[in-house]
Amino acid sequence: MNIQPLLDALDVQEDAARALADDLRTQVEELRDRLREAETHLKHLAITRKTVTGLADRLPARPSSPELPEHPDYPRILAVFNEAVGPLRARDVCEALDHELLPKNIEGTRAKLKRLVKLGILTEVDAGSFTRKQ
Repeated sequence: MNIQPLLDALDVQEDAARALADDLRTQVEELRDRLREAETHLKHLAITRKTVTGLADRLPARPSSPELPEHPDYPRILAVFNEAVGPLRARDVCEALDHELLPKNIEGTRAKLKRLVKLGILTEVDAGSFTRKQ
């Protein structure tokens, strides 16, 4: 009986299994390297957290920002000032908010700007000219 074809088939299967094992060993090594990098990164993050929390006690207390009045225009007004490059007048803010440029709207906006000055959020650099407080 000739067993050579059977041995040849076993050789093919052994070669395939050997190649698969080699590929898996390579993947395991790559995963070990990635795991080492991830563990090192975790250690660095833990050190950073410890440093930051240790320094947090030494930082001066930051005053909390004043709460805005409950009107939908206030956040929009602040957004206008965040985009502005210089001082704005009530008329400019009205225009940016797409309000009609009627005296009642301009005066209402001016009142809101004055209120933001009282809250310490804006400053009035000239009469009727407002800017974000630095």
